[in-house]
Amino acid sequence: MAIPKPEMERLSFLSLKAALILVFLVHFTVAHNVKRHGGAGDGVQPLSKIQIHKTIDATHENASVRAYPVLLGTTGKEYEWVTVNVVSPNPSSDDWLGVFSPAKFNASTCPYTEDYYEPYLCSAPIKYKYANYSNANYNKTGKTILKFRLINQRADFAFALFSGGLSSPKLVAISNAIVFANPKAPLYPRLALAKNWDEMTVTWTSGYDISEAVPFVEWGLKGEAQVRSPAGTLTFPRGSMCAEPARTVGWRDPGFFHTSFLKNLWPNSKYTYKLGHRLYNGSYIWSKSYAFTAPPYPGQNSLQRIIVFGDMGKAERDGSNEYADYQPGSLNTTDSLIKDLDNYDIVFHIGDMPYANGYLSQWDQFTSQVEPIASAVPYMVASGNHERDTPNTGGFYDTNDSGGECGVPAETMFFVPADNRAKFWYQADYGMFHFCIADTEHDWREGSEQYKFIEKCLAAADRNKQPWLIFAGHRVLGYSSNSWYGQEGSFEEPMGRDDMQKLWQRYKVDIAFYGHVHNYERICPIYQNQCVNSELSHYSGTVNGTIHVVVGGGGSHLSTFSTLKTVWSVYQDLDFGYTKLTAFNHSYLLFEYMKSSDGKVYDSFTISRDYRDVLACVHDGCEPTTLAT
Repeated sequence: MAIPKPEMERLSFLSLKAALILVFLVHFTVAHNVKRHGGAGDGVQPLSKIQIHKTIDATHENASVRAYPVLLGTTGKEYEWVTVNVVSPNPSSDDWLGVFSPAKFNASTCPYTEDYYEPYLCSAPIKYKYANYSNANYNKTGKTILKFRLINQRADFAFALFSGGLSSPKLVAISNAIVFANPKAPLYPRLALAKNWDEMTVTWTSGYDISEAVPFVEWGLKGEAQVRSPAGTLTFPRGSMCAEPARTVGWRDPGFFHTSFLKNLWPNSKYTYKLGHRLYNGSYIWSKSYAFTAPPYPGQNSLQRIIVFGDMGKAERDGSNEYADYQPGSLNTTDSLIKDLDNYDIVFHIGDMPYANGYLSQWDQFTSQVEPIASAVPYMVASGNHERDTPNTGGFYDTNDSGGECGVPAETMFFVPADNRAKFWYQADYGMFHFCIADTEHDWREGSEQYKFIEKCLAAADRNKQPWLIFAGHRVLGYSSNSWYGQEGSFEEPMGRDDMQKLWQRYKVDIAFYGHVHNYERICPIYQNQCVNSELSHYSGTVNGTIHVVVGGGGSHLSTFSTLKTVWSVYQDLDFGYTKLTAFNHSYLLFEYMKSSDGKVYDSFTISRDYRDVLACVHDGCEPTTLAT
């Protein structure tokens, strides 16, 4: 999600851009403009509404909260449904039940401060529901039964009943503690491409530090002998968070993250793997078994299918935290991708992942939600404002969209083949595709370190072997008809395409993808605000402009389109969805946009061309020539 830009940036570019852009806005209509769901929400992290540090003690001897079963995950599952019985002698409509982990969340676990309220609670809950969520009679009877879906998060849990609403919470009762059978178990594997084409990385979360156990992956070709590869271990302390709430009420111990490199893979071969920890007493802890297909050799002529979307967020399957309508399409997108898992090979989630915004428990929720996808295909990520932006921390934007995380959880929990994961730009090869992934939360302008990387990445594509050149970043460096971009007059991120369009044109980028704006929009092949191809559904021949696609409708509350009609907008959809690229060979590419609600295709186009079409000289895209013979 994006917030309004600082006035200084807004005013410095509005006057320069407005006159030029408005020339293109008159007497044109968008080819398609579909509006389905409102999905507005209020854009506020639900947990941030709870003023937990202001809690006062109102415990009542006749109030009770009882949770069962007490022992979870006895069958090896990483989640469990829990039933909670609530009794309150003084019920009201603003009573709510919070889930806390660890179960001991009183003042003894808080950093010392002289300014606090009794009982001084300093940890936000993982999730919450209003007490009358499933029983409208609660306000009269004071009795209700709630069901919560808990995932294994390396500690025990307790439920607490509060009155006074979210802004003036009063602690009424606390439940018994419940716990998973093995709270430290290895969970939520996330596959990712490595720098070498014949490697796959797998990263997972556990409660085991290297002082307790040695992490590894046991893996091999399906049905053949398995080998073991070691894993490195990382974590991060509270002190590495840059601001509130990540340093304060949003902090929760993140556990440990282990990454192993599975090497010398045979292209397109099926592998099985499971995560392991060898304890120092000689015993082993195992995950369940998983499987993946090795990447194709760069340039290999075979069917290759890519999913791209941004801004998915996370949501709770038990209905918790949903009162703000914060990420209303997240589960639809996730479930649609799980259902279609056999029909794509790799995912690019281009920024704004869980929208934890400094409430670190939400990262576990997110990795659990995407685990069926990320454990089976490479789940490549990009950095968004809700991962990185914190004032005075070296980023390009001086806002606190990350809630003080300043990129640390994202770059620690997800592997990307970057030289420096604190600078989240990288390149990736997948068969006939060459990807250049930008980090739009750092400076991309000409002369910057990232600009040099992007040019080097684009230039590295061997278009004979890898004809499909893809650029992606979180913020819209290209074109968007979004309402707030329209108000600024630029229809882009300020300074977005000023320098980048020279590179896109020079290196003949096929498609540029963006998130940040929570809708879907396809732009014509374009250069310098001019559509260079009048076709809508099939493009062939010379590459004389880049197609720009906004695909930020992954799940977060939707962003409205401007009322001004832009000449370059081909298709708009105010709904949740994702895109898919299918390369059939070196000469034919299919693009599809699917809605998350039904997985059906609502927009598509094809590209067909030969190698000579990529080499052809176009405006600002010609190699130097000489008259010498």
